[in-house]
Amino acid sequence: MSIIVKAGKAGKRLLRRFLLPEAPPRLSYTRRIERVKTSRRICAMTFDDGPMDMPAVPDRFSGQALTDVILDILAEFDAKGTFDVIGDTGENYPDRAGKLGSAAWGGIKFDHYPDLGCDRRGGAANNPRLIRRMLEEGHQITNHGYRHIIFGKKPLVYGGREYLGNIAHAVADLLRLETLMQKEYGYVMTMHRPPHYVDRMQDGFTAYDVCDVMGYQYLAASFDGAGWLPAVASDPEAALAAEVEAMIAPMRRALETDPDFFCGQIIFQKDGYNMAKRTPVAFGLREQLALLQSYGYRVVTAEELMAESPFADVGRDDPDFDRFCALAKERAVVYADNRLRPDAPMTWGELTMLLAPKEEAIARRHNMIRQQGKAVHPYAGAMEWGRENGLIPKGVRPDETLTELPVGEFDAVSDFTRRSVYRAYRKMQ
Repeated sequence: MSIIVKAGKAGKRLLRRFLLPEAPPRLSYTRRIERVKTSRRICAMTFDDGPMDMPAVPDRFSGQALTDVILDILAEFDAKGTFDVIGDTGENYPDRAGKLGSAAWGGIKFDHYPDLGCDRRGGAANNPRLIRRMLEEGHQITNHGYRHIIFGKKPLVYGGREYLGNIAHAVADLLRLETLMQKEYGYVMTMHRPPHYVDRMQDGFTAYDVCDVMGYQYLAASFDGAGWLPAVASDPEAALAAEVEAMIAPMRRALETDPDFFCGQIIFQKDGYNMAKRTPVAFGLREQLALLQSYGYRVVTAEELMAESPFADVGRDDPDFDRFCALAKERAVVYADNRLRPDAPMTWGELTMLLAPKEEAIARRHNMIRQQGKAVHPYAGAMEWGRENGLIPKGVRPDETLTELPVGEFDAVSDFTRRSVYRAYRKMQ
């Protein structure tokens, strides 16, 4: 099955590259955080689908919960993890297990963590001790969905899956987990990873719109820790050894080729069983951390990584770094792929995203989607606001290059690059 999954991912990349036209980058209040720009040897590790109060498989830790095993290993290296937790999958019935080794191993209609019939051993709602331990030891917790239900259709891999399908259901699911974390622990989550990275919903909205409503950033990853994929071998021990090696070998090769390879990267891991109901993370994580440590890396939370630099292409060495950071807190000045592209020409749509109040731009665009029943241009709400307030000429399109600036809003500029316009924006002087 791991070969099929890998082939499917490779096929998807080729399809996007050669057959589907690549959409131009768009500014977004929500950015997909995969890595950040830094020359420091720091990186982050994320752990999906926990917490899990069941032992590792095979159990060589005297029955200790897998999440405790992960936390113990992180503590050995003074490493801080980012745990993408769920709430509880106990409501995801009736259901039955799919074929072991397939993507539906833990449920055909829904996911069940840590396993079908064992839902009460997983999730934040059922494991207050593990959640408290994460927080007490300085780890970050992010929102991976209360019931871990995919947002939209994903027929190739999850053809039989139930999905949420619209923004109201998706927001309600995330809000349920956020409320739990705030009420029980006083903890405010700031990031979200959609279940199985399914973004598009049937009502024209996407996971980015959901994050806009929730005030989250979209937590992704740039390097696969590989512990979730099952290996094919003659016996379980050989399979486990192959799975552990699959976690370590790519990291070793990357570091041998480029010792700075992991600077600013986010590494994906799993706090749970892989598709063969084994837990290679319990055995490979220590070796991964030792390898990173030997090259001088420090593993920090995703939040700390973003404090180093919140952007993928601009770091602290840029003369306008502080100005960019201040703007990004208030306006959509960064693209959805978390790049600033400061020296590219600015468009009219990008100008309105700078000027329009966030609440206005989001609310207006969401109303358009609801009225039309389909996706609209990402800048549509801001453009409408800009026209109503007389800040942009009539008839200009959002992707047209900027040729002038509104009087009173800006100082003089020598060109219309995004950097020059941001420097001239008076409200952020």
